[in-house]
Amino acid sequence: MQERYDFKNIEQKWQQEWDQKNIYYRPDYSDRPKYYCLEMFPYPSGKLHMGHVRNYSIGDVVARFKTMKGYDVLHPMGWDAFGLPAENAAMKHGVHPAGWTWENIENMKQQLKQLGLSYDWQREVATCHPDYYKWTQWIFLKLYQQGKCYKKTASVNWCPSCTTVLANEQVVEGACERCDSKVEQRQLEQWFFRITDYSQRLLDDLQNLSGWPEKVRIMQENWIGRSEGAEVKFKVSGSGEEIEVFTTRPDTIYGVTYMVLAPEHPLVNTITTGTDYEEDVSAFVKKVRNMSELARTTAEKEGVFTGAHCINPINGERIPILVGNYVLLEYGTGAVMGVPAHDQRDFEFAKKYNLPIRPVIQPEGTDMQSKELTEAYTGEGVLVNSGTFNGLPYKEAIRAITDKLEESNQGSGRINFRLRDWLISRQRYWGTPIPIIYCKKCGTVPVPEEQLPVVLPTEVEFDFTGKSPLVDNPEFVNTTCPKCGDEAKRETDTMDTFIDSSWYYLRYTSPKETEGPWNKNNADRWMGVNQYIGGVEHAILHLLYSRFFTKFFHDQGLVKVQEPFENLLTQGMVLKDGAKMSKSKGNVVSPEEIVGKYGADTARLFILFAAPPERDLEWSDRAVEGCNRFLNRVWRLYQSVLDEVKDAPTVKDANKLVGVHQELRRITHQTIKKITDDVEKRFNFNTGISAIMEQVNAIYTYRDKVPQSERNPAVMREALEATVLMLAPFAPHVTEELWQAMGYNDSIHQQPWPVYDEKALVEEEVTIVVQINGKVRERMLVPADYSADDMKKYVLDQPKVKQLTEGKQIVKTIAVPGKLVNIVVK
Repeated sequence: MQERYDFKNIEQKWQQEWDQKNIYYRPDYSDRPKYYCLEMFPYPSGKLHMGHVRNYSIGDVVARFKTMKGYDVLHPMGWDAFGLPAENAAMKHGVHPAGWTWENIENMKQQLKQLGLSYDWQREVATCHPDYYKWTQWIFLKLYQQGKCYKKTASVNWCPSCTTVLANEQVVEGACERCDSKVEQRQLEQWFFRITDYSQRLLDDLQNLSGWPEKVRIMQENWIGRSEGAEVKFKVSGSGEEIEVFTTRPDTIYGVTYMVLAPEHPLVNTITTGTDYEEDVSAFVKKVRNMSELARTTAEKEGVFTGAHCINPINGERIPILVGNYVLLEYGTGAVMGVPAHDQRDFEFAKKYNLPIRPVIQPEGTDMQSKELTEAYTGEGVLVNSGTFNGLPYKEAIRAITDKLEESNQGSGRINFRLRDWLISRQRYWGTPIPIIYCKKCGTVPVPEEQLPVVLPTEVEFDFTGKSPLVDNPEFVNTTCPKCGDEAKRETDTMDTFIDSSWYYLRYTSPKETEGPWNKNNADRWMGVNQYIGGVEHAILHLLYSRFFTKFFHDQGLVKVQEPFENLLTQGMVLKDGAKMSKSKGNVVSPEEIVGKYGADTARLFILFAAPPERDLEWSDRAVEGCNRFLNRVWRLYQSVLDEVKDAPTVKDANKLVGVHQELRRITHQTIKKITDDVEKRFNFNTGISAIMEQVNAIYTYRDKVPQSERNPAVMREALEATVLMLAPFAPHVTEELWQAMGYNDSIHQQPWPVYDEKALVEEEVTIVVQINGKVRERMLVPADYSADDMKKYVLDQPKVKQLTEGKQIVKTIAVPGKLVNIVVK
């Protein structure tokens, strides 16, 4: 065994050996119970950051621990490889997105290997490879065949600089999060997936995800946004048109004093064209359409009168119709009935435009009609100004008024969801081509499955406008119709990259499968993912889309499970100086730099020790150095006693051990129990590592205080073996080296997890405190099973206690077993 802990040679040596022996390969079937551990795969940006290191180190500890516990662990890695950054790099550096991406994948793969992560690289996938996106296109076709995919004209967030559609979440204060350009609203024909068909199931099944953080389940629940109410029809005066609105409060319908339409609502043109109001309304609509959805919902509420009116179906009242910036066509019906007395937003709008405010609910026993409202009343109460419904409690009125609307065919009870269908079209090049062909004779024609994949062409020209080169690529665009054989055009939009990441966990179960996206037997064996690990920023989109896909696959008989991820851990961020690491803040710490200076085991140990995994972690150079010193200390300990324990037998007649030998064995088995519980039940890696440090201290104490001739080599060897086995998931390289130095040939990472001896946990003696009149005077060892009376008798018989109480009257003696004896004297 080397004198010095040479981490560079040790880590390189074992990484090469693990690779050559392929020790992390997992066959499809085994007699052991399965465990699927998965970290969210990265976008191949070129370099790992500390957030990656934390995510993957957490997953690696879980995978290694479960392997040692006897599970057949699937622990794969791949690349979420399509996306806009590759195109930006192509324009900035004059490189092809494919070349840039594959080079980055190779760099990051080497970095992951340098961290000693236990991935089965034979299951590696990259979403930009035709063997992968062929099946992404196949999934698109399955959704299309089942009526879950459609195309329609929609208002979208458009970045003129990136020349693509942005999701609402990608618009920050009215600007593109990528390039800071002002976002515009455009009407484009777009492809959508009908995720809304699964709204109720997605909501109901959250209750089955007890292994997910509550905050993530709440975020999804709010995003799905189920609400119960009524859909009400308001007839437009002087025409046969109707305006449908959804309201959760039909009990307030007598208080409706105006109607507001979204600027995009098709009735706006109908009711204003050729009127005196057309010019003002058109100008307003044009202004609002250039605002993002976020800007519209956060800006001051504005509106303009259309000159038209509609009829309240419940009382026949004629009310004005306005167009407002805060009403969105994509949410609800694109129309909102104004009830200013009972909605603060409506109240402020009515005040601004001098619209009537009529209270229709008031607290029982009060009179709100005799005074002017200064704010909307949103509390409970009984109905007033509501015809035959006056005096009804508002909850009863909801049902009663809905019934009346249904009887007159002017409305009906309805459940509404905030969740919108998934817009998947992107006007980009570096993405999965949408497998659709447009024929003048046959219309929209899906590409036949046998013609998949629709291959993304590599011979393309990029310009600096950001326009997709597919549009101007005749070899790609021009094709023949698979139905009639005439000339046709391909769809030039590509798919949202969230589609790629919504099924990758299934591809890992059979990454080389050629007859389908996965082998069903393999998928049914490995799914669901037992532990999924990633950032909370993916709580909504990625996790929700993956749940939608899995339910769809289940309905098609493609998988047995209905939920992809049984347990979810959302790790915290890595901070420096109290802020998230970023180049702009100048507070980035490079993983390569830390690994080069201290080694991968130190980097892993720090990132796992510094904070519980779900909390943010503050970077500390001193703490990194402390972890490195600890590993050096472990190395020196083993070096100093290896010859002494190398040929020692296993512990025999453990019940005959006494004194320091018994104490060391007790600490060893208490540590095994604690770390097993910390890792298996709570993922408290930080407290587990702390327990290992205490265990190392205990071995040092035993070595230093007990003369070599009196040491028990078997007890010492057991302690050393247990320590290195427990440390192995956290620091895989140094522990592998120490395991070999102890005389073993098989990898430590293929050994069983140590099992604690229940009998060894029992303490024979405990230290108690002796107090006189409440002040601590002495500490002493007593048998652990002493009763209160035994403790009193033992303590009072001790010479030191007799000396302290000499000449005094003992009034009372109080004993707490295992803790203290307090002697009251006067």
